[in-house]
Amino acid sequence: MLQYRLIKGLLWTISLLPFPVLYAFSDVCCLFVSRCYRRKVVHKNLLSAFPEKSVEELKQIEKKFYHQFCDNFVEDIKMLSMSKKEIMRRMTFSGLDEMKKRHDAGQRLHFLYLSHFGNWEWISSINYHIQPWCSSAQIYHHIYNKVMNQLFLDLRGQYGGVNIEMKETFRRILQLRKENKNYVIGFISDQQPKWSSIHHFVPFLNHDTAVFIGAEHIARKVDAFTMYGRMSRPRRGYYHLDIIPMEDHPASVPENTVTDHYFRLLEEDIRQHPEMWLWTHKRWSRTKEEWLKRQEGQDGTKTM
Repeated sequence: MLQYRLIKGLLWTISLLPFPVLYAFSDVCCLFVSRCYRRKVVHKNLLSAFPEKSVEELKQIEKKFYHQFCDNFVEDIKMLSMSKKEIMRRMTFSGLDEMKKRHDAGQRLHFLYLSHFGNWEWISSINYHIQPWCSSAQIYHHIYNKVMNQLFLDLRGQYGGVNIEMKETFRRILQLRKENKNYVIGFISDQQPKWSSIHHFVPFLNHDTAVFIGAEHIARKVDAFTMYGRMSRPRRGYYHLDIIPMEDHPASVPENTVTDHYFRLLEEDIRQHPEMWLWTHKRWSRTKEEWLKRQEGQDGTKTM
């Protein structure tokens, strides 16, 4: 579509600017974004997640978060023109040998649990680090704006990874398994599910939090090796993902074990670097109390 080509062309031109210029632009944007973009939501989320912190501490976290938020924006634009050499230098990985061990032992599918932490878009470059013995795929949620949806599909797929729409996840993974292909599949699993999709709650950041269990459900079905991606930011413009094994065979442990483990690890990371998590979403608008009431209304009995 013409509109998409024009917008992508403009963003590609901007992406040619060097990182110092883009980060200067990010700093300027932050002055405005931090005052007008979902500030009440961010403040409420931080206050409820960290009741033990002082007002000044929360202000500092909020300030750092908006800097990270704006940096993500310019870093994602920069992806349009970054060379293979540059993205591999700026986005590094460790723990890939654990996947290789499972691959050599005959385990073909590897599920990598990720979150909206640091710059999650750059993780799609993992494909450069695991070829030729493995390929990558990422689960994505369709964006209703056609231009933005296509832009992010292009960004996520430019390193050779496969984009799998969320509603097609199980079918596509079964297809990959049937074809005996070796894939690491990234799941960003810290979103809030719809009321109809809530089946499990975890203690997370001072809340009983409704969570998705779909990734674990599929992992149990296809015997996928499950891992957690721990992201750090050594310095501005550089990220590192340490891949931490969770369960080799998810079906061998009680249900929700992998999901609970993921959220424990994620909370550890958020508490250590709270500014790196995405605080602009209404994370806890669906409470356990309201869910129990809805369950009681459906069947006439209270569900625990």
